[in-house]
Amino acid sequence: MKRTLRNILAFAVAAFALVSCNNAAKMAELAEQVLITCNPEVLEVVAGNIDADVTVNFPADYFLPKARLTVTPVLKYQGGEVAGAPFEYQGQKVTENYKMVSKDGAAIREHVNFKYVPGMEKSELVARAKVLYKGKTYEYPGEIKIADGANTTYMLVDKNGQFHLMSDNYQEVIPEEVEAQILYLINSATVRPSQLTTADIKDYKAAVADVMNDDRRTILGTDIVAYASPDGPEAKNNVLSQQRETSAEKAFKNVAKNLETGAVNARSIGEDWEGFKELVSASNMQDKDLILRVLSMYSDPNVREREIKNMSSVYKSLADNILPELRRARFITNVEYKNYTPEELTDLVKSNIDVLDEEALLRAATLVKDPAAKQNIYRQAVQKFGSDRARFNSAVEYLNAGDVAAAKNALAGVKSTEGCVTNLKGVVAMREGNYDEAARLFASTECPNAKVNAATLDILNGKYADAVQKLAGSGAKNEGLAYLLAGQLDKAAAAIKGDDAVSAYERAIIAARQGNAAAAQAELRAAGVDRDLAARAANDVEFAKVR
Repeated sequence: MKRTLRNILAFAVAAFALVSCNNAAKMAELAEQVLITCNPEVLEVVAGNIDADVTVNFPADYFLPKARLTVTPVLKYQGGEVAGAPFEYQGQKVTENYKMVSKDGAAIREHVNFKYVPGMEKSELVARAKVLYKGKTYEYPGEIKIADGANTTYMLVDKNGQFHLMSDNYQEVIPEEVEAQILYLINSATVRPSQLTTADIKDYKAAVADVMNDDRRTILGTDIVAYASPDGPEAKNNVLSQQRETSAEKAFKNVAKNLETGAVNARSIGEDWEGFKELVSASNMQDKDLILRVLSMYSDPNVREREIKNMSSVYKSLADNILPELRRARFITNVEYKNYTPEELTDLVKSNIDVLDEEALLRAATLVKDPAAKQNIYRQAVQKFGSDRARFNSAVEYLNAGDVAAAKNALAGVKSTEGCVTNLKGVVAMREGNYDEAARLFASTECPNAKVNAATLDILNGKYADAVQKLAGSGAKNEGLAYLLAGQLDKAAAAIKGDDAVSAYERAIIAARQGNAAAAQAELRAAGVDRDLAARAANDVEFAKVR
């Protein structure tokens, strides 16, 4: 932005006339050639600072050799003004240590810095000058306007942070099984009558009867699964398993008399190596680790059997205690349990919250709208189950309500070191204005939300290119703003799709920068439903050319 020094030079002519009329006349003649430029032309607030480079171009034969010139940059804004560090210049014959301007002229660049305070969004940068010549000071009565300011678009950044509730494991439909089994003698597929009157069979029949009378449970069907123990020839065992399938299916008809068991599906497994592994793992027998290692090393059933039989010290124990339990057929009735509906959960929270387990409480908290009711549910989950997720979700809800202190207190009790916990701690630090601690926390986790939140810090710190890199394609709230601040208007327009007031305001800025006054005004009207944004727009330098 160019500004002439005609007025200040005219004053200088008057001041210097008694000493050197010829020099003063020459300065007046060249006054229009003295220019001041500012970069940027419109001041911008970046990371809480207003920085600009001001260049004063002195033409040749302008500066009196024995004169000193002090130029003080002043930022004038609504509510006050603040002076920057002065620029000091001297002629060739001045023996002090200021920037010298020779008779050949000079282009001298200066840097100005001001800390932002509210009100500076509508401001102007001016220069005030005074001349010192032969011991006398001559104050210039006017001001030289250098630049307008200041752009505060980055302050539209959403600093709330991105985070999510920890999920519950609540199941609306829970699969259940009612099971019993019958055992066979070695190398036999005959069902002994005693196997149909065992306590296991009696419990099975009683359980199925209970399910039949339970409105929340539905019987889907029954599987009959027959096995052979993994000893002896594999081919023979496969045949034996198939024979047991047939006899077990026939026996089940007697067991299931007067019971609803759904469609029956019978199948043969053959040698029961999985059952063998489970029983050995659960036993206290000697060398069980060695047996399990053999199972992991060999997949061929014949090799497994040979290697296990070679362990003579343990094989007798296997033959007495493990193998007989694998000569069996299982009756497995599949049941579907319908858990509490959303409506039932919300009613139980009010009437009988004690019947809800941890998962049900966590789900119920997401269903109620009242913040106090949510916190009460989380307290119940913490008190009854020591729930880390409830503590975490409580912190999330406090943050959503804007209570950072309460969120920090709730988060302090969380023992989990999951990435989402670290991210939420970073959000708390960011909300508190502790950006260094927030950056450290975001950088220490792979949580996707942390990357988005780190980009928010980049915007606050003026690192717009870094923010774009982190947010590109994320769909995060600040993605469009990052593109806008980086000057990528087309990408910003594509990313800002929200129907909220802030999104409309950002689209208005894009339109204004593109010179589309009509579109800018239309978006500003949409944004004007937010009183704060409406007030901001009145002073926003972004709209200086489209008002």
